[in-house]
Amino acid sequence: MKSLTFSVLRHLSSNEFSSGEAIARQLGVSRGSVWQALQDLDQHGIQIFRLAGRGYRLAETVQWLNRDEIHAALGDNIRLIQLEVVDIADSSNSILMQKAALGAAHGSCLAVELQTHGRGRRGRTWHTSLGGSLTFSLLWRFSQGASFLSGLSLAVGVALMRALEQAGIRDTYLKWPNDVLHQQQKLAGILIELQGDMLGPSAAVIGIGLNLKLAAPARANIDQAATDIASIQTNLPNRNHLLALILKHLGDVLLQFEAEGFGKLREEWRRHHFYQDKPVCMLLPDGSTHHGIVTGVAEDGALLVRGADGERRFTSGEISMRSDA
Repeated sequence: MKSLTFSVLRHLSSNEFSSGEAIARQLGVSRGSVWQALQDLDQHGIQIFRLAGRGYRLAETVQWLNRDEIHAALGDNIRLIQLEVVDIADSSNSILMQKAALGAAHGSCLAVELQTHGRGRRGRTWHTSLGGSLTFSLLWRFSQGASFLSGLSLAVGVALMRALEQAGIRDTYLKWPNDVLHQQQKLAGILIELQGDMLGPSAAVIGIGLNLKLAAPARANIDQAATDIASIQTNLPNRNHLLALILKHLGDVLLQFEAEGFGKLREEWRRHHFYQDKPVCMLLPDGSTHHGIVTGVAEDGALLVRGADGERRFTSGEISMRSDA
C-alpha cells in the first residue's frame, strides 16, 4: 500500500462522505491519484462506501495509533520503550529482527497500523484488518545467553494476562506455549525470535498480535478458531491506551524475567493456563501423539504431562483437549 493511500484513508470519515475532488484538493494531488489510492484500499480488503454525487466514506471508524498518546499513557515506563509507529509493514517482527542485527537499541518497539504478512507460530499467517487489532514487536536485549530465554514466551503471556485483566477484559486464558484464548478461541498470539549466542549476550524480538475487532475478510482467512475483544464485550478499549498498558506490563515482567528467570512467574502462568489439570492430546512435530493430564510447566517453560508412562516434558507440539475425555 502506498503512502498516498494512507493519506487518503486519514481524510475519510465514517460519518460524512467526502468527494474525490475535495480529497485531491486537500492533499494537493490529482483526482486520478485519489482514485488509484481508493482502488488500493479495495485490494487490501478495506471497506469503503461509495455514493454517486456524494463521494466516499469509511464503513467503520478507525481509531488511529498515536505515538504521543501512547507515550502519555506509558508514564514513567516511557524510559523503557523507544516507540515507532508506522502505517503499513509486512511483519513487525521481520523488520525489528533486521534492525536488531544492525544494532537497534534495547527497548525498541515497532507498532504497525496494518500488517500485510504477519507471522504466527509454526509458519502460520497472522491476519489483521485496519484498526481491528494491535500488532507490534518489542526488542529486548539480555546479558544472558539464548539458552536462558527458554521460558520467555510464557513470561510474556503473564504480562498479557495482567494487561487484559487491568483493561477489564475477562474470561481469558493462556494456552501453552504462546496463545491467549477466550472460550477456546484465539484472541492473541505471541511470536518470539532470538538472536545472539547460547552463552550470551542475546536479544529477543517479541511479537504480539491481539484481535480487537476482526473484519469479515480477515476472519474468513483465519484457519483456526479465533475471536476478538468485540465478541467478548460491547465497549472496545482505546487502542493507544491498551498498547501502552501492555507495554507497561511487558516492561515489568521482562525486568523480573531478566533478574530471576521464569521460575518466579511459573505459578501465576499456571493459574491462567486453560489446560491445567485437564486431559489433553499432544500432537508432536513428528506426527505422533501423546495423551495425558497437564500437571504444569517446568522452570524452563516445558509443558509437563502425566500419562500412562509417567510424567513427560514437552518443548514443542500442539496441545488440544482429548476427544475421549
